[in-house]
Amino acid sequence: MQLYNTLSAKERAELIEKAGKDRLTLSFYQYAKITNPQEFRDQLFITWNSLDVLGRIYVAQEGINGQLSLPADRFNEFKTHLDTIDFLKGIRLNIAIEQDNMSFLKLKVKVRNKIVADGLNDDAFDVTNKGVHVDAEKFNELIEDDNTVLVDMRNHYESEIGHFKNAVTPDVDTFRESLDIIEDDLKDHKEDKNLVMYCTGGIRCEKASAYFKHKGFKNVFQLEGGIIEYTRQVKDKDLENKFMGQNFVFDERRAERISDDVIAQCHQCGDAFDVHTNCANDACHLLFIQCDKCKEEMNNCCSTTCKEIHALPYEEQKALRKGQGNSNDIFKKGRADHLPYKKDLRNIFESFKK
Repeated sequence: MQLYNTLSAKERAELIEKAGKDRLTLSFYQYAKITNPQEFRDQLFITWNSLDVLGRIYVAQEGINGQLSLPADRFNEFKTHLDTIDFLKGIRLNIAIEQDNMSFLKLKVKVRNKIVADGLNDDAFDVTNKGVHVDAEKFNELIEDDNTVLVDMRNHYESEIGHFKNAVTPDVDTFRESLDIIEDDLKDHKEDKNLVMYCTGGIRCEKASAYFKHKGFKNVFQLEGGIIEYTRQVKDKDLENKFMGQNFVFDERRAERISDDVIAQCHQCGDAFDVHTNCANDACHLLFIQCDKCKEEMNNCCSTTCKEIHALPYEEQKALRKGQGNSNDIFKKGRADHLPYKKDLRNIFESFKK
C-alpha cells in the first residue's frame, strides 16, 4: 500500500502537462481533536493520492492545515470525501485567486506537533475563546475606525509585498515573535482599541485571537478566511479593495496579485518590484526580491560570490556543498547583510505610544 509520494517534481510536472487538465489550488484548516494523527494521516494520503491531490498538509492532535491542488473535475469527489469526516463536513475551502496547474508537484501529508508552529503552551489558555470573525464588509468598516489597530499576523517577507492600508506589519521572521511584540507595544490599549488581525487564510489569527483575549484584550476581531476569502468577497459583493499589492503564498506560485500596487523594492538595486525568487546557488537558496534587470545581471543569484559558484560545473558545486549544509542566510528571508535594499527594522507601533 502506497503511503508516500514516489514521483519527483519533474516527473509529476510532466504528467500534469500530459494530462492537459485544469487544476484547482485551495487551502483549508480546522482545529479539532485527532486522537491518532498518524492513522488519520495515512487514511488521507491513500484517498487523496487516488484523487490526484498534490500539496502540503499538516496533521496534529489539534487539527489539520492543508494547502493543495487537485484536478478541477475531481473537486466534487474531494469535497464529498471531506464531508465524510465529522469535523471537516461543510468546511470552507479557500479557492486560490490565481490558478496555476504547477502550484504543487508532490503530495506531502505530515504529522506534526502543531498545525502552525506558534510556540505556545495551549494548556495555558482557552484556545476556543477566539475573537469575533468578521467578513470583508465589516472588516472594511472596522479598519476605517480611528479606534482600530489593524495588525498583520504574517512574517516580514509576506507583508513586504502586500498588506492592507494602514496595517501594522511586525518586522518578524516567525509568527511566534509577533505575539509578544504586539502585546507589549499595545499594552496600554487593551481596553480602548479594537485589535483587528488578518493573515493569509485565517489560521494564524485563530490562535492569536484567543491568545490576546487571554492576555486581556477586550475587543479582538479577525478577518474570516484571511486575505484569500476577503478578495473573493470583494469581487463577489463589489466592495472596495483595501489590500495593496500581492498576497504571499507558500507554493510554486509564490504570490497572488490582489491589486496593481507595487509596494516593495528589489533587494539589490532598489527599483520598485515585488516578486520573490530563490538564489540559484543551491548552497544558498536565499529567498529575496530580485527585479528582471538584476536577475539577468546576477544570473539569478543574490551575491557575486553565489554568482561565481553557480557558474561552476555542477560536480564542482556539489563538491563545495559537501558537508556544508545550507548557508545560514537561507533563514533570513531577504535580510542577508549583502542585500543593500533589504527591509529595514523600524518601530512599528510608534504612533500608538504617543
